[in-house]
Amino acid sequence: MSNTSRKLSSDEVSALMEGLQSGEIDSNSGINNDVEVSDFTFGSDNLELLGDYYALRLINERFARLVRSIFLPMIRIQPKINPFPPEVKTYDEYSAGLNSFMSLTTSRIDELRGSMLLVLEPSFVSVLTNCYYGGKLANFPSTKSEFTATEDRIIEIVSDGITQCLQNAWKDLMPITIKHQSREINPQFATLVEASDSVIICSFVVQLPNIDSASFDIIYPLQTLKPIASLLRSRIQSDVIDDDTSWNERLEKSIMHVPLPISAILSEPSVSLSELIKFKEGDIVNLPPVDGVDFFVKDKLLFKAEIGETNSQVAVSLKDRL
Repeated sequence: MSNTSRKLSSDEVSALMEGLQSGEIDSNSGINNDVEVSDFTFGSDNLELLGDYYALRLINERFARLVRSIFLPMIRIQPKINPFPPEVKTYDEYSAGLNSFMSLTTSRIDELRGSMLLVLEPSFVSVLTNCYYGGKLANFPSTKSEFTATEDRIIEIVSDGITQCLQNAWKDLMPITIKHQSREINPQFATLVEASDSVIICSFVVQLPNIDSASFDIIYPLQTLKPIASLLRSRIQSDVIDDDTSWNERLEKSIMHVPLPISAILSEPSVSLSELIKFKEGDIVNLPPVDGVDFFVKDKLLFKAEIGETNSQVAVSLKDRL
């Protein structure tokens, strides 16, 4: 079993500081003067190994623009949504800052073989529910401990819309498919990763007029995004070129009007030179029976056909494509 590091609790940090101040603990004891010692601030994370996930910030900015279309029909105004820079914490640290009653939707990203978590505040869900069914935009105290069936439906609509917007925001970097897995209301039961595992927190604030701003979070486990870390650090926005369907349709129509010569060889009789010399105008050449007619498109044999007649004219009936 691997030995995982554990951060000091607030009580342990207080005891340590009291010991240093009282002189019970010598800050210089056990330190080799030849060893370089660097300062460290408790509670800070060293993110140098992770690098700057520049592409993830671009994805969040693009997502913030797209997701406005989800909330606009509900609140009947265009909300202003701003993304915060991605933040890295352990899942335990993030969960400790959540209330005991939240909307937590777990989904799976098939291409990355990992999961993600959508966290919505209950007060925001109440605002959306009230506005969706004709009410006014107003604050609601969060004193309940469970969602109503109507609020569950609103959460489902918002979750599905956010999923579609995320897939569209990600497609310039790489196409992903997000599938719903489960939904919980208590952070203790939302099993995303182990408590000591690191997660990347993407927070979005929704600014609404005359009421308190709301927020929601999208959580990615660090292990889920590590396989594409080089892509996320890249400053190239897109390697994917969208298909121009209108251009394809015009090209297809143009190609369909290209004229191609066709021909069919009904028979190839052979005569001797002496017979050919005797031919004169009005002579009839007998054709031998044939099993099939060769049908050519620009000197390329494509079909076997049979001789027939239509509207009192000689015709060929296409039978087998070669």
